[in-house]
Amino acid sequence: MTRSHSHPHPHPSRRALLGGAALTAFAVATGAGAGTANAATGTKTAADTTSTGDGGGTWPTEFPLPNGFLPEGIAIGRKPYAYMGSRANGALYRTDLRTGEGGMLFAGGTGLVAVGLKLDHDGLLYVAGNTGVARTHDSRTGEVVATHQLTEPTGHFINDVTLLGDRAWFTDSHAAALYGVPRGRTGTGTVKTLPLTGDWVQLPDVNNANGIVGTPDGRALIVVKSTPGELYNVNLSTGHATKITLLGATDVVNGDGLYRIGRTLYVVQNRLNLISVFHLNPKSTTATLTGTITDPRFDVPTTAAHFANHLYLVNARFTSPQTPETTFTGVAVPI
Repeated sequence: MTRSHSHPHPHPSRRALLGGAALTAFAVATGAGAGTANAATGTKTAADTTSTGDGGGTWPTEFPLPNGFLPEGIAIGRKPYAYMGSRANGALYRTDLRTGEGGMLFAGGTGLVAVGLKLDHDGLLYVAGNTGVARTHDSRTGEVVATHQLTEPTGHFINDVTLLGDRAWFTDSHAAALYGVPRGRTGTGTVKTLPLTGDWVQLPDVNNANGIVGTPDGRALIVVKSTPGELYNVNLSTGHATKITLLGATDVVNGDGLYRIGRTLYVVQNRLNLISVFHLNPKSTTATLTGTITDPRFDVPTTAAHFANHLYLVNARFTSPQTPETTFTGVAVPI
């Protein structure tokens, strides 16, 4: 992993160091081990292949997914399990972070897609389904609890999701709107469509809105616009989008998944194999670049989830052949 810091800033408090031993073959192939620091550049280089587990011992920081799985989303809750979705058929795969071992939770089906994922405290897994659809699954059984048709199937790309207040908010990469699905197993209430206005300008023939998180104060949403690489603060009541001023960075082009811890915002820039780390001001109107994270194991990572002091990401490998035989992995990097 390579980490560079452009502006020193303390990280938010977090739980004790997570750990694990990386795959031995990977460590041998890459010479993973102790890091080296370059005092002239301020860049620290290390291959993080082990992390210390909460109960002692070591946990892997790289784990396999099924061949041909086509992963994109990842979600982690309070327990050490990662849930990942498939673009191929909407399948859901669950991995035990302590061992790196996993199994199919939901087999998927023809015409189904699973991209962005978020796990709620009640065990519901919210899934962005691309073709105008959002689904909720029981994270213990994989069973489909509810299906929400947010838009017509064509001309839309329901891409990512975050949980804020009483709704799960979904982005649409091909339309200037967000969709709020009522949270909870009863499914009461109607889906809210929130048109994006203000500074937001929808661009044709590219992915616009992608990753989404709530602001630290819980009063608004932050949305990344993959092209041309911008962050927006979106008013929950009106949909008015205010472009967030970036300091220390020109853009966040190829911005995909977002993850926030306190006022630290992590922006996964997929085809750049990069995570840009920003510090948000109190009103989330300015984002100051504090560093970047890269890793030799990144192969077009799309989305991040958090457990202890690691970010876990899935490698979508968009620049590689997407066949039933293509191999895929999840990786973890320290933060």
